[in-house]
Amino acid sequence: MRYHLMTITCLFTITALAGCTTTREKEPAMKVETIPTGFVNKTVTVNGKERRYVVYVPHDYAPEKKWPLILSLHGAGERGDDGLLQTEVGIGRAIRLHADRFPCLVVMPQCPKGVWWDKVIEDFETALAQTEKEYTIDASRVYLTGLSMGGFGTWTYGAAHPERFAALAPICGGGKPADANALARIPIWAFHGADDNAVPPSKSREMVEAVKKAGGDIKYTEFPKTGHNSWDAAYDDPATMKWLLKQRKAK
Repeated sequence: MRYHLMTITCLFTITALAGCTTTREKEPAMKVETIPTGFVNKTVTVNGKERRYVVYVPHDYAPEKKWPLILSLHGAGERGDDGLLQTEVGIGRAIRLHADRFPCLVVMPQCPKGVWWDKVIEDFETALAQTEKEYTIDASRVYLTGLSMGGFGTWTYGAAHPERFAALAPICGGGKPADANALARIPIWAFHGADDNAVPPSKSREMVEAVKKAGGDIKYTEFPKTGHNSWDAAYDDPATMKWLLKQRKAK
């Protein structure tokens, strides 16, 4: 009897040890960290103040591939501090309707109420720099676009940093014809509404003519019957993004 008890005890011990060995062999697999896609809320701190912005990340984003990047400047009506309103008008709306036309990242900063883009340059520069750190960006394919107040910002900031962008797409804005020589270094496609009562189309026309005289590569489209809202027509046209994303900065 004692022999049987010892045998059973030994068998139990061996079985238990075997079970422990099996458990150790089946260690849990490491979790693969997923990268959020779609409209991703972000913040940066500039001079002690938190600034909210949004980055649109394509659903098929993969960090092993280099991606184009668009900096988009909104109009006066989207100013604020909620970090969201600027995504509901212009390029954000177009992305929601036609995501397949935007195989790129899009940075959408928000300008505070009561000021223009030229007063918060550090805000959107910081958001742009942070995006370039967090994602795999093709430095030869960084673009600038904007509408209305952001159209003015596109002409002005593009002229100040022609080396920074592969192309510009200003919509219903205006700039300084004296900046034409700098702007002539960048491919541009400008848009405006022929019946725009908020920003006269002459603002875009004079910039286009000045850049042409400076020898620049510039296209201009003027839409009939859009009023001030020529941005929907510009961003809804599949040719717009196709042209923009085709441009590459000269090395």
